[in-house]
Amino acid sequence: MSVVAHLQAELGSIVSVDAADLAASRTDKSGWTAAGTPLAVVRAITVQHVQAVLRIATEYRIPVITRGAGTGLAGGACGSAGTIVLNVAGMSRILEIRPEDELAVVEPGVINQHLNDALAEHGLWFAPDPASKAISTVGGNIATNAGGLLCAKYGVTREAVLALTVVLADGTLLHTGHRTVKGVTGYDLTALLTGSEGTLGVIVEATVRVRAIPIGTAVTVAAVFTDVAAAAGAAAAITAARLGPAVMELIDPVALAIVARYLGPAGSAGLPLASGAFLLVQTDGPGALGEAEQVATVMGSQGGDVRLSTDEESGERLLAIRRAMHPALEQHGTVLIEDVSVPRSRMKEMFEVIAGISARTGVSIPVIAHAGDGNLHPNFVIPIDPLRGTDDPLVPDNVWAAADEMFRAALALGGTLTGEHGVGVLKRRWLADELGEASFDLQRRLKAVFDPLGILNPGTMFER
Repeated sequence: MSVVAHLQAELGSIVSVDAADLAASRTDKSGWTAAGTPLAVVRAITVQHVQAVLRIATEYRIPVITRGAGTGLAGGACGSAGTIVLNVAGMSRILEIRPEDELAVVEPGVINQHLNDALAEHGLWFAPDPASKAISTVGGNIATNAGGLLCAKYGVTREAVLALTVVLADGTLLHTGHRTVKGVTGYDLTALLTGSEGTLGVIVEATVRVRAIPIGTAVTVAAVFTDVAAAAGAAAAITAARLGPAVMELIDPVALAIVARYLGPAGSAGLPLASGAFLLVQTDGPGALGEAEQVATVMGSQGGDVRLSTDEESGERLLAIRRAMHPALEQHGTVLIEDVSVPRSRMKEMFEVIAGISARTGVSIPVIAHAGDGNLHPNFVIPIDPLRGTDDPLVPDNVWAAADEMFRAALALGGTLTGEHGVGVLKRRWLADELGEASFDLQRRLKAVFDPLGILNPGTMFER
C-alpha cells in the first residue's frame, strides 16, 4: 500500500490529492514557490488526525510539511516534491478564556484577530500583532516567534506563550509549560519549541498569556524628514528621551516615493510624501496624549514636518500611509519581504549599507523598519515576467547577491538574519554564519533528538 493510500484509508476525505490543493500548498506570502508537487494535503481537524499523519509518515519515512494559513515570509511551510502537507488551519477552536488568570487556550488554526475579537468581550487582548494578524494563525505566530508593530513595548510571541501541546515526529503527544505566571521546572521546552518553525514537532494546542486592553485612546504622530538618517536620528532621540511608544515605524525614501504614488495627494494626510523619509509613532495607555506631545516635540527638534492626530479619523489617515507600503509594492511585481535586525544604535548605519548595496547592484531595495526595536524589512520587488508567468520560483541572481551582502552586513553590525519572520528555506544558507560552528552543530543534533528520521519540515533552517 502506498503512503497516500494508507492516509486515505485511515483518514478518508480530509486527505486531498486534488491538483489545485497541491499547487496552492507550494507557496506562501514570501513569494517563494517550492519545487515539485507534494504527494497529498491532509486537512487535520483533531489532534488524532495529526498523530495519525505523523505515525504513518514515520512508517513510510515520508517528509511532512506543517502548514497553517500560508502567511509565512520565509518559505518554511511550502509543500515540495514527495512531501505530505499537514494543514492544521482547520483546528480553529478557542478552547478556553480565563480572564481571572489572564490566559487563553487555543488550537493552532485560530486566527490572531479572531482571538482578539473574542478576548475584547473580557477587556483583554493578545499582544503579538504581526502585520498579517487578520489572516495569520496563532499556531503560525508561535512556530515562527512572530513579531509585529508592537514588539518594542509588548514583546514578541515567545513572551506570550505559557504552554504547548505538540505532536512529535513519531506521533507521541508532548505537553510543555504551565498555566501559572511563574514556572521554572526543568528545561524550558516551551520556549525552545516557540520559533522552531515546525522542525521539532507540530503544535496542536497553545496556552497563551493575554493582557488587559490599555486604558484610553491611542494617539498617532507622524513626520516626514529630509532623509532616512534624520528619521533614524529622530527615532533614536525618542528612545533616548525614555519615551516608550507602542508603535514606531520608519519608511525610507525609496519606499515612501512608491507609497506616495500609490496613495496620490488625497492619501498624503497633508504630508510631503513624495520626498524624504516617514516616521510614524503611536502611544497608548492613560498618558498617551502627553507622551505623543513629547514625541512630536522631539520629531520637530530633529527637523521633521510633524502631524499629531487629534481624533481617530486623522490618526487612521496617518496609519494608512504605513499600511499602504506592501500593497503599493505589489503593484510592481512579486515582493520578497526580508527581515534583519540590528542594535537600535546601528539602525542608521544599516539603512546606509542597504542604500549602498542598492546603488552598487542596481537592485531597488525599499525599506520599512520597526524603528522601536531595530528590525528592518528590506523588500526586493521582482517584476512579473509574462513569459515565465506568476508562479516562477526563481529569484534572480542579482537579488540573491544583494541579499547576501545585506545579511552579512547586518551580522557585522552585531545584528541577526531575522527578527521575526524565521529562517525558513530562504535564509538557511546564512544560518551557520550567524550561529557559529559549535552552535550550528548543536542545533542540528538537537533537531535529531526530536526528529531522528528528519521528516519534520526538512529543508527548513537546515539543508536536507
